[in-house]
Amino acid sequence: MPRILIAADAPWVVDEVAAAASGPDIELVVVETGLAVRPWLEEHAWGDEGPDLVILDLQIGNMGGMAVCQELRLEEHAGRLPRIPALMLLDRRADVFLAKRVDAEGWLVKPLDPIRIRRAVSTLLEGGTYYDGSYTPKPVLTVAPPNSR
Repeated sequence: MPRILIAADAPWVVDEVAAAASGPDIELVVVETGLAVRPWLEEHAWGDEGPDLVILDLQIGNMGGMAVCQELRLEEHAGRLPRIPALMLLDRRADVFLAKRVDAEGWLVKPLDPIRIRRAVSTLLEGGTYYDGSYTPKPVLTVAPPNSR
């Protein structure tokens, strides 16, 4: 059974993610601070109790999702934690740059909706990547005036 670790201190974020991602075949674990993620993973990540996915809210108290994801990647490269896919919950489109820098496997830009959450979670649990493009600015098409000779 897949296990998902959710790190968020806003109850509405936990409620939305849990409602969309939960099911009879998925176990959810919630921590309310960014500082609690690494200790929880150190205790559970190597055994059968480890998560298959970590969902990180951008703003989590005194250690936000970006710092947590960066810490997880550093711990992974040092051999102290296995690679665990991370889904970032971003506040704005400009935060995508940061999600790329911390090597997140996926991100969603708020406001969240159940369809995108389910799609992202299932894609990441299957080993893929999910990059939310729903709020990507569309290129502006400009047409040059005809030459007037």
